Amino acid sequence: MKKLRSTKFAIALAASAALMGGTAATAGHHKEKAATQNIVEKAAATDDFSTLVAAVTAADLAGTLSGDGPFTVFAPTNDAFAALPDGTVETLLKPENKGQLQSVLTYHVVAGRLKAKYLIGLVKKSKSGVARIGTVQGGILKATVDSHGALILTDEQGRSSKVVMADVNQSNGVIHAIDAVVLPG
Repeated sequence: MKKLRSTKFAIALAASAALMGGTAATAGHHKEKAATQNIVEKAAATDDFSTLVAAVTAADLAGTLSGDGPFTVFAPTNDAFAALPDGTVETLLKPENKGQLQSVLTYHVVAGRLKAKYLIGLVKKSKSGVARIGTVQGGILKATVDSHGALILTDEQGRSSKVVMADVNQSNGVIHAIDAVVLPG
């Protein structure tokens, strides 16, 4: 079953990259100091991502997100998870809700290493001021830039989150910390 999930995740990654026009893997890539930790190791070493790490572990996604990637993870902070309605996190962490938890978490992942500058560039190039970003889950996040230059993500239900820390580079991708959990439609 674990191999099936990994295969399903890999297929979703490929589909997401195709949705992004095949440019996701190299977008925003330039020479910089190589990170030694992968995305999961960095999240586990960061106090403000402890709820995310617990969720990734419960969803059996730690192995995949520790893989080669590259991945872009819009990582909700502990405060973002705490802002969900009471009992939401606890319910999602139950074994019988693993599929739903995987769906929520993979909605926060994009194939490729997408730096904030690249994402903001997509928004600015768009005639509507909105860039559509395909997630590994199969859904779409809409990216905009607010009047202060911050990157804003809007989920399929119209809820918004702000990137509060961008471009945390890791060996297998990049993390952007966000202030709210985004949810698929």
